[in-house]
Amino acid sequence: METLNDQVVDYLRYIQIERGLSVNTIKSYRQDLRHFLLYLSTQKITPQQIDYLVILDWLNHLKTKGASTSSVAHMVSTLRKFFAYLQAENVLSHNPMDKVKPPKKAATLPAVLTIDEIDQLFQAPVVTSPLGLRNRTLLEVMYASGLRVSELTNLKMGDLHLDLGLIQTLGKGDKERIIPIGDLAMDWLKQYFAKSRPQLLKKGESDYVFLNDHGRQLSRQGVWKIIKKLVLLAGINKDISPHTLRHSFATHLLENGADLRIVQELLGHSDISTTQIYTHISKKHLSQVYDEFHPRA
Repeated sequence: METLNDQVVDYLRYIQIERGLSVNTIKSYRQDLRHFLLYLSTQKITPQQIDYLVILDWLNHLKTKGASTSSVAHMVSTLRKFFAYLQAENVLSHNPMDKVKPPKKAATLPAVLTIDEIDQLFQAPVVTSPLGLRNRTLLEVMYASGLRVSELTNLKMGDLHLDLGLIQTLGKGDKERIIPIGDLAMDWLKQYFAKSRPQLLKKGESDYVFLNDHGRQLSRQGVWKIIKKLVLLAGINKDISPHTLRHSFATHLLENGADLRIVQELLGHSDISTTQIYTHISKKHLSQVYDEFHPRA
């Protein structure tokens, strides 16, 4: 008889092969389910004992451990899909998630850098060193293109068409899109290819554009650490992540008159409602500017 752990393995295989979900999505589901199984084990709860009260206790346990509302909501979503799969496979006769509602998320807008803060951040890397030049280049590319961090780290040499000023990338759901890249970012890429990348590569080989100090593909965590360090060096007091450059890219385009559907296309959003959050950020910025500079505000 299959254990719950076996069923998790089956489910992850199913969403990979049958559903074709991305590697990062599967990784996040695996992590959620592993934590849930560990909790069941420590509480000595058998699969037959799992009901909505067990789930509520688990979610409450996460909250007491300091999990954010979004993390708890993600866990609810993961468990809902997992138990729906088990029900569809006739492993369960009922879904213990039926009575469980996700926590309400507070309506928060993502952090965005001002133009001055972008300049501050971009001045932080010491570009006379190979790693400093790489760091400045990846900042320039992220801000010039609005790439997700996974798209940046998976960028390969063949994806760059600098003679045309374009980058080719695979986004969520393996959707391909072509993104223009400005002259400044292209100039930094050329410097990086001429001076820094060969030193990082040493005598090895790699198709990836951005490399770590061992000459291998730079990881998502690597980009996160780089940006956190540079934000600190730049003296910017905001909660900044790699995604902040993508938010800033979209917001600055809209503030300067770009059409919402063009921004949607550049970001690779399948639904324009996802892109519309940036219009709220833009309006908030306009209100702040008005309050600061209008004589009768």
